[in-house]
Amino acid sequence: MATIERSRSTHGGLRGWMANAASRLATIGEAAGRRFNEVMPKGLYGRSLIIVIAPIVILQSVVAYIFMERHWQLVTHRLSAAVTQDIAALIDIHRTYPQDRNYETLRRIARDRLNLTVDILPPEPLPVSGPRPFFDVLDAALSREIGLQIGRPFWIDTVGNSALIEIRIQLENGSVMKVFARRAMAYASNSHIFLVWMVIASLVLISIAILFLRNQIRPIQALAAAAEEFGKGREVVGFRPRGASEVRAAAMSFIEMKRRIERQIDQRTTMLAGVSHDLRTVLTRLKLELALMPDGPESEAMRRDVDEMGRMLEGYLAFARGDSGEPPRPTDVQALLEDLRDDVARAGDTVSLAYHGEAIVKVRPDAFRRCIGNLVVNALRHADTIALAGHRDHRWLTVTVDDDGPGIPAARREDVFKPFLRLDDARNVDEGGSGLGLAIARDIARSHGGDISLSDSPLGGLRATVRVPV
Repeated sequence: MATIERSRSTHGGLRGWMANAASRLATIGEAAGRRFNEVMPKGLYGRSLIIVIAPIVILQSVVAYIFMERHWQLVTHRLSAAVTQDIAALIDIHRTYPQDRNYETLRRIARDRLNLTVDILPPEPLPVSGPRPFFDVLDAALSREIGLQIGRPFWIDTVGNSALIEIRIQLENGSVMKVFARRAMAYASNSHIFLVWMVIASLVLISIAILFLRNQIRPIQALAAAAEEFGKGREVVGFRPRGASEVRAAAMSFIEMKRRIERQIDQRTTMLAGVSHDLRTVLTRLKLELALMPDGPESEAMRRDVDEMGRMLEGYLAFARGDSGEPPRPTDVQALLEDLRDDVARAGDTVSLAYHGEAIVKVRPDAFRRCIGNLVVNALRHADTIALAGHRDHRWLTVTVDDDGPGIPAARREDVFKPFLRLDDARNVDEGGSGLGLAIARDIARSHGGDISLSDSPLGGLRATVRVPV
């Protein structure tokens, strides 16, 4: 029983260790994946270049490695072996056959038959070997062949003179045979031509790939720019389907969607114009009939109801119309905000203003003025101190409206943008109005490609922030 328990305990510990190891490996894999995604390009153009260039680089790296490993080194080894065989033959001739006094016969045979320069030096120690070059294939191959075929003390210099190789071998009688050989006899010296042509071919292929990819990416970039311009409520000029068939299909779908949206907006505007005309006619008749009635509490109440109905109708039509017919144009936003501040001052209220950055922004000026004006009017209904601020950077135009009023609970701040909604606590948005002020303001901001958000104000009340792209 004890053995069984120990076995179970061992197996349980092994399973726990394997589970922990698998968990650590999964964590490492996730971290590596996140790091890889961070360093990889985010754009389609950069990723497409990697898809095209990476196989070329990998393929050529493999080819270069195989060439260097199998061809270049093999040829160098064989050439070194051939030179070593010639030197071994000269050593055998020197040892076996009688020589003349100055070894002229040996030198002639080496010079005429083997293309080597040979000299026999008097007995002396070999030079001290220097550090072997790390990347010199010739040094390694030649040293190996001399050790295998000759087996005597030697000294070689493969880097001193780039055109020649010097080899010194100590003979049996203590003398030294000094041999000079052309480097090309023992080394595949023209192998770099293959690498040069491979690099040139790679550069040509990559250049062609970049050229074609740029032409394929441009239609996608044009489609994205057109969609962004249309989302900002601006006119899309000069856009037409181009590129591959899939990109053309996406562009045609965008154009058709744009036409449907514009047609729907035109139909809505036309319908609202008819509704506006008919309802205003009825309201005019009611006002005329009330004017002919004698004054009294009943008629006065009816007049207030008719006036409120007229204000609600105008607010609803403005919300539904959305000022869609106004084209965007470069506008001095700072001057627009200053005019709005002056209008508020003429009405007897005070609004402070601060603006930073470039003032010219492409917006629909009347609609944008109405957007900010609705926010200011809403703040004036519930606060005594109003601060208006604008800031423009390279991407966004930001306008904030701060007040010191009672504010709006954080859980209800999105609800106040719903049409005709009025809050029962905190402060009653659009009190005395139609309940459409903030809805109209957000509709205008979104038609510019931006939005409105509500937050706590440094003044203690509510902050309304308008952000639209520039």
